[in-house]
Amino acid sequence: MPSKKKKIAVLVSGSGTNLQAIIDAVKSGILANTEISIVISSKKDAFALKRAEMAEIENIFLTPADFSDNNEFDKKLIEIISNYSVDLIVLAGYMRILTNEFINSFPNKIINIHPALLPDFGGKGMYGHKVHKAVLKSKVKESGCTVHYVIPEVDAGPIILQKTVAVLENDTVDSLSKRILSEEHKLLIEAIKKVLMDSHHCVI
Repeated sequence: MPSKKKKIAVLVSGSGTNLQAIIDAVKSGILANTEISIVISSKKDAFALKRAEMAEIENIFLTPADFSDNNEFDKKLIEIISNYSVDLIVLAGYMRILTNEFINSFPNKIINIHPALLPDFGGKGMYGHKVHKAVLKSKVKESGCTVHYVIPEVDAGPIILQKTVAVLENDTVDSLSKRILSEEHKLLIEAIKKVLMDSHHCVI
């Protein structure tokens, strides 16, 4: 009897290149026995929604303006995701800070990818190009990306995997971010695989 498919929910806010990496890995069998059950975006024009549509994956845009605050928004998010009994929630360029209630509703089931080597260059306000800017300004010789479990403290959850990328002398925010992004795609897939494999052995 084939083992039950592992189900993933992906939260997005932008172009969705990390989502695309997951879609491709599921399609090619790198992420075997896995399906993306739902893609949820906090931005209406996120290209990630188009990617989900093209891959015939159920997708939802949740309008932040429809909710009085973050807590109400996340309550709806919990309600939606709970319908899919997912094994894992992946934040793939999701630009909202999750509430404690959301995080506590899915303990050890939420992972995030961050474009630097945590614990360095993490925390509130450190996302996207801001991270690469800070890295270049600090003159460090290495950066990279980190996949970690999400806990209430921003970017402070247990690290699952990291990949180091050299910072070159003539790097700009764009050039560094491009090189790190291509590593993010690979690292995220490896981390999903690792977490889903590990969850066979431990009760979450």
